[in-house]
Amino acid sequence: MSPKFAKFILTKVLGWHSPNTAPVPEARAVILGVPHTSIYDFVLGYLFYRSVGGKMRTMIKKEAFFFPVGPILRSLGAFPMDRQHPLAILKNLINEMDSSDKFHLVICPEGTRKAVRKWKTGYHTIARDTGAALYLGYFDYATKTLGIVRCPFELTDDARRDTDAIQLEYEKMNLTPKDPSGFATR
Repeated sequence: MSPKFAKFILTKVLGWHSPNTAPVPEARAVILGVPHTSIYDFVLGYLFYRSVGGKMRTMIKKEAFFFPVGPILRSLGAFPMDRQHPLAILKNLINEMDSSDKFHLVICPEGTRKAVRKWKTGYHTIARDTGAALYLGYFDYATKTLGIVRCPFELTDDARRDTDAIQLEYEKMNLTPKDPSGFATR
């Protein structure tokens, strides 16, 4: 899909807007997608990132890759996540990022569309092990705004502390998810 067509669908058809006009500049980046309460988040995220000229990759549970949906998801940059073997996926993903010239991975740190108070830290491992910049992406269904905070978040060696700090940053944004019952604060 061309960036112009993605922007047309996102802004004119769906009525969303963003302050961002370009993808993140780094060749390797991990972009968090928060709050994640609906499959629509993937659709909106894809349209947004294409509209600014970027190509994103994301993990989706392997159960979603049935015919005819699987080939469509793959063509949009999604790849299956086997939740029973997360460490294997993590290692494969790190290897793929390391061997790619450009790789922008979007991850939902909640790990599910259900409300969770303690986010997963796999994104942290991926970003640290690959040297990828970490950005905070967001959806606000109340204002139909989505985008990426333009300063990368500086990671330390403490994944839990960093994740708590990131959750606090998102709480300050006061975002409205598609399904409010699916998003919890710390």
